[in-house]
Amino acid sequence: MPQFNPSYRAAAMGVAAAALLTGAFATGTALGGGSGAQAATTAAHQLTPGASAAGRITVTGTGTVTGTPNQLVLSMGVQVNGGSVSAALAQANQATEHVTSALQGLGVASADIQTSGLSIYPSYPDSSRVPDGYQVTESLTATLRQLDKAGQQIQAAADAGGNAITVSDVSLNLTDDGPLLAIARANAMKDARAKAEQFARAAGEQLGQVISITPVGSSSLPVLNQLPSASAGSAAVPISPGSQQVSESVTVVYAV
Repeated sequence: MPQFNPSYRAAAMGVAAAALLTGAFATGTALGGGSGAQAATTAAHQLTPGASAAGRITVTGTGTVTGTPNQLVLSMGVQVNGGSVSAALAQANQATEHVTSALQGLGVASADIQTSGLSIYPSYPDSSRVPDGYQVTESLTATLRQLDKAGQQIQAAADAGGNAITVSDVSLNLTDDGPLLAIARANAMKDARAKAEQFARAAGEQLGQVISITPVGSSSLPVLNQLPSASAGSAAVPISPGSQQVSESVTVVYAV
């Protein structure tokens, strides 16, 4: 049978006692809920479902205002044919000068008359590669800022250009739409709130404060007017400015 020294036996009992104490401490810690970090994580997971953000309603409102155009932009020019390039160009230059002078004589500023194009093309007879003449086109863009005089100005230009005159396009614009846009923005906000209140009532909620406002953009929808053909002897080309719509849209987020 093995023999133990008393001093060795005491040391062994001390080690065993320390091991038992360590195991008891570890067991107690595990039963008590673990470390502080583990307990905080468990609490966070338990609180997350109940900490949801407040409800929101997002709507887009649109406001539209109608105004009357105050500016007319006229695209016109002259087109002539000649036996040579120099002859056709000389005729076109002369006709263009007459048109420009007629516009300026009725109050159109020089800065509002701009050369916008020049083309020279040979004219070929049937089944021939040799040109028998040349066509010259000179184009102008005129900005007419007085609509009450625009018809008279266009008529004068047409009379000055004679049979060489060409008109390719006309557009009517609103140059000062700032006040109209301000009204359109206010209407857009009203429209957005009305929509949000409808959604809130349908959901049984009370509409809260505005969280964010995001402009979507503005647009102008001109009413296109066809320019009547100029006729000799008429006092002025009739101009109908019609109307132009200015719209503004905004996206608003409300709390509920």
